[in-house]
Amino acid sequence: MNKRFAKPQVLVLGGNFAGLGAAQKIRDYAGDACDITVIDRKGYLDFIPNIPLEVFEGRDPAVTMHMNLVEVLAKDDIAFKQAEITGIDIAARTVWMRPSERPGAPEYTMSYDYVVIALGVRLAYDDIEGFAEYGHTVSDAFHANRMIDYLKHDYQGGPIVVGSDRFEQGHKGRPDWLPTALAACEGPPVEVSLSLAHWLEENGKGGAKDITIFTPAELIAEDAGEKVVGQLLDAAGAMGFGYVNKVEGIKRLTKDTIEFTDGRSLPAEMKVIFPNWKPHDFLKGLPVSDEVGFIITDMRMRNPDHPEVFACGDAAAITVPKLGAIGHQECDVVGRQIAGDLGKLSSAEANKEWHPEVVCIGDMGGGKAFYIHANSWFGGDIQELRMGKIPYMQKVAYKELFFRNHGRVPGWGVPLAEWSAENLIRA
Repeated sequence: MNKRFAKPQVLVLGGNFAGLGAAQKIRDYAGDACDITVIDRKGYLDFIPNIPLEVFEGRDPAVTMHMNLVEVLAKDDIAFKQAEITGIDIAARTVWMRPSERPGAPEYTMSYDYVVIALGVRLAYDDIEGFAEYGHTVSDAFHANRMIDYLKHDYQGGPIVVGSDRFEQGHKGRPDWLPTALAACEGPPVEVSLSLAHWLEENGKGGAKDITIFTPAELIAEDAGEKVVGQLLDAAGAMGFGYVNKVEGIKRLTKDTIEFTDGRSLPAEMKVIFPNWKPHDFLKGLPVSDEVGFIITDMRMRNPDHPEVFACGDAAAITVPKLGAIGHQECDVVGRQIAGDLGKLSSAEANKEWHPEVVCIGDMGGGKAFYIHANSWFGGDIQELRMGKIPYMQKVAYKELFFRNHGRVPGWGVPLAEWSAENLIRA
């Protein structure tokens, strides 16, 4: 432990879902046995999963989807520093950061006894030729508002494509049971396609027949399992959606087309794109990173060679698909591990087995949503799909519960959602 401090110092890098969740779980399990500091470049949490729903229902997600992070952390005696992380020295147990409240600040350092890397990823839109001129997306409030403005004022009723660029997943340190994903997360393309079709119909500008969904993989949303994907594709086909698979990746966007690296192209007035998800540049080449920069961990979210280094959420190599529900599960693992080290949990409690599962709720428009619960990607036998009003109510209620409880979702929240979706809706 650093002799300057009376307690072990825990630095959590990143303050969105994984960072906030990890900090809160460490406090829950470890109590006052450590000091916790969260570092993030912004002072708010961005509730990304509900951005498409908000913008298609006529609300500005910059107003409705931001939660004050500083106040939330202070309630649990967790310190916050608004700064951009610029580097990590693993050997020296030091983090480099640059304050981001105002331009022109120098770099500073902080030392740690434990570090939790929960920085998410860099969405590589800037790697896609033509995206700035011809692409749209919904991954943040800026882009979602830009897209809805285009739909309202500029869209001429031409063909629309929705899909993902190729995901570059590392191999170093990857467990044998974790498959290779060709797209980082394909719940959002499915969600946006369905809700966009409804919006077009409601506004007299077209519908599902105008939208083609594409994927670099053999199956879109392959982590949901073949049974679930088959049901989704049958439903989408009946609605009139087009579907193109195995496009390998995006070559470029032009005014009227999207071109793929396999040589194919599709006519497209509007291109709604989800990019490759890349680690932040300063993570590449670290002794705890794989060859592309994701942080290598075991199933306890610790780096095998540097057990004081944890990762959770999208920054962790083991998080595939890059899904919020998996990050939420990982936060609990991190909290238990650090609490066990500090003598606040028994070995049995600290090392409680984690069994990752895919849980996804996506808006369909018109007060309906789809619910997916699966673990077949990880070798299990669960593949559940439900569609209707109950999943929509769950999606809205989860956000409200999250905000009202300052990021803390009761332990019964997810199990209740699973039970109600799978038992109150007929397959």
